[in-house]
Amino acid sequence: MLLVPLVLIGCSSVGSIAGAVVGAATGGATTNPVVGYAVGIGTKVLVDQLVFYIGRRRQQGEQDEIAAQVGALPIGVSAPWKIDHDIPIGNEHGDMTVVRQIDSPLATCREVVFTVVDGHAADSPRGVFVTTACQQGPRWKWAQAEPATARWGFLQ
Repeated sequence: MLLVPLVLIGCSSVGSIAGAVVGAATGGATTNPVVGYAVGIGTKVLVDQLVFYIGRRRQQGEQDEIAAQVGALPIGVSAPWKIDHDIPIGNEHGDMTVVRQIDSPLATCREVVFTVVDGHAADSPRGVFVTTACQQGPRWKWAQAEPATARWGFLQ
């Protein structure tokens, strides 16, 4: 049952479908539609939260991969980046260029311009994006808050 949200992670109706199936089965088994409805709603909420959690974990992996390469890349140099998830669905890649370094008493940060291409395709990128990564001890971390656009999907 846990593999269904993983396979259909891009489908926004997974929770609704799971809730309807489990609710109908429970309502039929208990002969009480109120119990079936309550179980169906609970299942929908749990599956939706599971899909959201999986998406956020995958997003964090992508952001961490980009940020790790930002620290090693000299300013003005372009390099490819890619992420290979444990479950090979939605592996993304692209190119990145560190455009400037921002030194302050609080942190050393770098601004990076990058592209994102879905999967293993050699298609043109979905767009060009700009972000900031800051050094946090020995590693670099994604420093941007949630963007105000949905065009990045789970990468936002």
